Amino acid sequence: MRILLVEDDARIAADTGRALEAAGYRAVPCANGEDAWFLGDTEDFDLIVLDLGLPGMDGLAVLKRWRAGGRTMPVLVLTARGTWVERVEGIDAGADDYLPKPFRMEELVARVRALIRRSVGQATAVLTAGRLTVDTRTMAVAVDGVPVSVSPLEYRLLAYLAHHRARVVPPTELLDHLYGDEDAREANALEAVVARLRRKLGPGVVETRRGFGYTLAGTDAC
Repeated sequence: MRILLVEDDARIAADTGRALEAAGYRAVPCANGEDAWFLGDTEDFDLIVLDLGLPGMDGLAVLKRWRAGGRTMPVLVLTARGTWVERVEGIDAGADDYLPKPFRMEELVARVRALIRRSVGQATAVLTAGRLTVDTRTMAVAVDGVPVSVSPLEYRLLAYLAHHRARVVPPTELLDHLYGDEDAREANALEAVVARLRRKLGPGVVETRRGFGYTLAGTDAC
């Protein structure tokens, strides 16, 4: 799952990025409003964490431009502006949630999990697809109730497929949401991750739809 982290305070950005990565997300940092607007307008993210007090372009203006342009990704506003009037203004501008500074990282990550779940129509933190369960709170994976040890990259792939279990996910989309710009993004690297998962999970869990992409068994994805 890929998150755009828009925060100009280097310490907060680093701490938040580490917390998101530890929770199984891929955090893409950004420190000014103009770059944030461009990235959010031209690339796909599962969620955006957006500070309002940004250089270049105020975060509220960035949010309004995204929504005016039809961008619908969930946005969690993260800011020191904590009055109820400012919270209402942010939500009316298109924010999905609002977390004032200072904040606990555990709360931020919990809100991120909830917003991503709701954005794809999932109600609970434990996602089920056929024999597979993925617990997004603990990053635990099980098949038929038996825990399976997976790497962080393997977890991110399964979590993305579980969040989008109503459809077949194209390889290019998985590559975009699994890897950072500095990582290998070749299709054969993705195939290698899927092959390792199949050895760990057993047959009939991760399916390939030739010419379309990947999905989880037991989901009636189309």
